[in-house]
Amino acid sequence: MGNGFSEQPGFLPSVPFFQSFHMAILGLDSAGKTTTLYRLRFNEFVNTVPTRGFNAEKVKLSLGGHRTAATFHFWDVGGQEKLRPLWKSYTRGADGIVFVVDSVDGERLEEAKTELHRIAKTMENLGVPVLVVANKQDLRNSLTLAEMERGLALKELGPGTPWHLQPACAITGDGLREGMEKIHDMILKRRKAQQQLQQQRRKR
Repeated sequence: MGNGFSEQPGFLPSVPFFQSFHMAILGLDSAGKTTTLYRLRFNEFVNTVPTRGFNAEKVKLSLGGHRTAATFHFWDVGGQEKLRPLWKSYTRGADGIVFVVDSVDGERLEEAKTELHRIAKTMENLGVPVLVVANKQDLRNSLTLAEMERGLALKELGPGTPWHLQPACAITGDGLREGMEKIHDMILKRRKAQQQLQQQRRKR
């Protein structure tokens, strides 16, 4: 579930394989950010404690059947309210943003929406692809994807910001690889568009 920018991977063969990406993992406290990071890093559940600052990991993933593995440099930043002003320091120059949301915590969905829109709409992040991980979708009382899309007002992120809403369970890893493939495709498409723009400017 996402906007049109995330649905067309057919451009991939023409993109140079510079497969290294700077990624920020953000979200409210207790959303499952660090569990998501270490599931991607180690492919197993790692018991975590609340992040007081940040965690940094380099993760190699083979995505979309490509021979070359993509290297993701993840910065997982604490989600406590007092730490959120620091988020923009970790998204500066980011290729993509992974925003983790607790699907069960409907009471804080509005708060998650506010923080998501604040970081996605800062000047330096305009156009940066966003993967919204709807975590804890394995639980019975989790919100549906439609409810989360409306509650997070994802369509209001703007036509220039590609996004994808991915159902997932960070503990088991279900949905995480599919989500990473989506944001990988969105990043490559954005890079290609930027390259084409630069070529057009050179011709003028």
